Amino acid sequence: MSGRKRDRRVYLGAHPFLFGLLAAVRRRPVARVGGTLLVNGTEEFIEAMTRVPLDRRAAGTTGAIARDLADADLLFDQEGAAHRDARRALATRLSSAGVERLRPVWRAVLDHRLGELRDGGRLDVVDLAAELAGRTAAALLAIDADPRALATAARGAAAAAARAHLPGPHLPPRRGHDPATTAARLTTLLATSPRICGTSSSPEGLGPEMGAGLAAMVAVAAINTTVAGIPRAVAWCADDGLWEHAAGGERVDALVAELLRVIVPTPLLPRAAGGDATIGGCPVSRGDRLVLVTRHAAGAHHRDPDPLDPAPPHVAQLVFGTGPHACPGAALARAQLRDVLEALAPLRPAVVAARPDRAAALPGWRTLRITATRSTGDGLPIEPDERLTGPGRAHGPVE
Repeated sequence: MSGRKRDRRVYLGAHPFLFGLLAAVRRRPVARVGGTLLVNGTEEFIEAMTRVPLDRRAAGTTGAIARDLADADLLFDQEGAAHRDARRALATRLSSAGVERLRPVWRAVLDHRLGELRDGGRLDVVDLAAELAGRTAAALLAIDADPRALATAARGAAAAAARAHLPGPHLPPRRGHDPATTAARLTTLLATSPRICGTSSSPEGLGPEMGAGLAAMVAVAAINTTVAGIPRAVAWCADDGLWEHAAGGERVDALVAELLRVIVPTPLLPRAAGGDATIGGCPVSRGDRLVLVTRHAAGAHHRDPDPLDPAPPHVAQLVFGTGPHACPGAALARAQLRDVLEALAPLRPAVVAARPDRAAALPGWRTLRITATRSTGDGLPIEPDERLTGPGRAHGPVE
């Protein structure tokens, strides 16, 4: 199975109606559907991000989704000086130096969990990513929380909020899975977890001055993008034979950039126009709903990851936004993915089972199990176990 064919399943599994609609109009740089403007073109995406005034509190936007997480001013719906100050504080903690202070946290998870592969077993990359993301978020927030419990709470809150705001048919939420309940579960966990002081082995976090709302949003953003993105990137490497590029050096940086461009952990950005403007020559009125399709603007729908011929840097950067709205966690995402790929590369893992997550906020896998095809000791291939892969099946069964 090719990387693209497998990856397509996460879109159809998570939001089939929404992504079916987006696919139908993706050839047009800008398309209007009723009161919604779909922005697909690269230059048009940049124009929308940098030149169109936005209403951060409008229904159906990222800010509205964020407000479901806590009754507080959040990073995605703040305006003016408050927005700039919050972003600046977070960006300082997520600078190159800040990422290096966090790095031992997720590397310890990798060192421990990859033993399962080295011993000839199978590893669920989704579970690995959840533990890695939960530990990193807890360290960033300076709390002593169970990493899996934190990851579960953040993923549940994001899924409930997304279901309430994204277009498409909606079923009533299961008991205890509505936006208010899942948000309360997350904020309670954050508020009741013991705080930890910064040490050489436990980096200083964002501190209590951040507030419950922003802490919840940081946890949701960091955990959900990591849990969605890392397993998909690993599957692409396994299916398309990209492990040789992950062994280190400049090629791994190009591979990381290309994989992030193609998986686009956040494939679309719901926005609302805060004033009259134009995008690609199409008039935009105050209150118009905008759907900025990052997946199409970055060329993820037609250009496979190629570290030997990568997309231009300004195109690859679009997965993290652009201009004043660029994601402050970009360096963290790149560093985590690089370390995961470098750790897995010597083992040349293959996918043996995969099941898309139909309830997640972001397209991703519910399970993605891999097994090593090479020993780290002698570099020789490992004889495939037909109980895992099946006769003649290079990439194993699909659940």
